[in-house]
Amino acid sequence: MKMTRVRRQFIFSLVLIVVVIFSGTTGYVFLEKWTVFDALYMTITTITTVGYREVHDLSDTGRVFTLVLIVFGVGTILYTLNNAARIVIEGEIQEIFGRRKLEKKIKGLKNHYIVCGYGRMGRVIGKELKEKGAKFVVIERETMSPDTLDADMLSVKGDATKDEVLKEAGIERAKGLISVLPTDAENLYVVLSARVLNPDMNIVARAGEEGSEQKLLRAGADRVVSPYHIGGLRIAHTVLKPSVVDFIEFATRSGNIDLQMEEIYVHEGASIAGTTLDECGIGRELGIIIVAIKRVGGDMKFNPTFRTTIKPGDILIALGERTKLKVLEDLAEKR
Repeated sequence: MKMTRVRRQFIFSLVLIVVVIFSGTTGYVFLEKWTVFDALYMTITTITTVGYREVHDLSDTGRVFTLVLIVFGVGTILYTLNNAARIVIEGEIQEIFGRRKLEKKIKGLKNHYIVCGYGRMGRVIGKELKEKGAKFVVIERETMSPDTLDADMLSVKGDATKDEVLKEAGIERAKGLISVLPTDAENLYVVLSARVLNPDMNIVARAGEEGSEQKLLRAGADRVVSPYHIGGLRIAHTVLKPSVVDFIEFATRSGNIDLQMEEIYVHEGASIAGTTLDECGIGRELGIIIVAIKRVGGDMKFNPTFRTTIKPGDILIALGERTKLKVLEDLAEKR
């Protein structure tokens, strides 16, 4: 990383100055039998080329030592000034502090999502997560331009297949990971590493080639999405069942204020837990349609009747207005 290299060079040059000052002071003390203060004063005026008179008369040995001190001292000073100028001119100081601030924010995240890859698909995912108010960190190998990266978006530059980069993104505290890197091999490496670093997180991976889905699932992915397969089905359905596709788009489109389809988790102790759909009045009072209920064991109950009981741990697949869905979310929270 360029920033780390320049910072190390600057620190190294500062250490060199200290070494030169210490060596010069020690040399004058032992060679010329001067006091430490006189030796330090002579060393500082020599390496800074101030040009004041000598503190005491120098012997021939002392003059030779002074010549060597001038060469190394002035060279070290110029080297340090060059590194300092690079930091100031290239905005290195601002980048250092900005990076530290970003790292502090990432370390404070918990139950967030990690998006590996910020290409065309990654941008769509990031936009959707942001609109839903979800916390997430983007990992991208290349430097992202300001046009593609929002000012408040948290990002880590690096190779997502490496454990240290995933740890920098807070994978141990993450709720889920989405890997949409260009190749299936890279996504496979990410899934393997992520599953080891956080066995409990939800992992979704992109599959490009046929046959990669099973490999990614065996590697530890919870879900595998093939954009080409889904895109082909979508095009076919648009031709064969256009009204169905129109309804799905209408119900799932981001920013739609009329109708949304959401999944709502029912917490233990929620007011609607233990009641039937008729008793809690979801459809009658809120006008929300419960399309399906996913039970704790994973069973999916489609088109539940009004006698169906809502249990703690259920996930309600609900269709309705966004404001009414927010009311249902509140009812499903722990009281």
